[in-house]
Amino acid sequence: MKNILDHATEILLLLFLIITFLQSGFDKISDWNGNVSWLKEHFSKTPLKNIVPLMVGIILVTEVVAGILCLIGIYQLLTTGDTLFAIYGSILSCITLLMLLFGQRIAKDYEGAKTIAVYFIPSILLVFLLQP
Repeated sequence: MKNILDHATEILLLLFLIITFLQSGFDKISDWNGNVSWLKEHFSKTPLKNIVPLMVGIILVTEVVAGILCLIGIYQLLTTGDTLFAIYGSILSCITLLMLLFGQRIAKDYEGAKTIAVYFIPSILLVFLLQP
């Protein structure tokens, strides 16, 4: 119980990232064709138009790995108080969000880019909180 109270903010932010990225990864896996189709249209007027499936695959892998690292990070925080996997997960989450932001900016989807910024704020805060 002490570790929960000592790391409540970090645990809540890790849960936020777990929900965000594992759900997004699950959505990409369960509706791969729908996601790729929508994104091909989204990037149709950009230099990225021919590599959409590759980009979706890369984002899928980084989202799932980030979510799993955050999950392991919570376990580590609760059992040992260590933050190694939590910081790995939070940094990979930030990198993933930066990749998504890059895509939104290239596609000139400025509203979508603003949404990514909203997710980036708690992610970068978590990196700050977990710094040794």
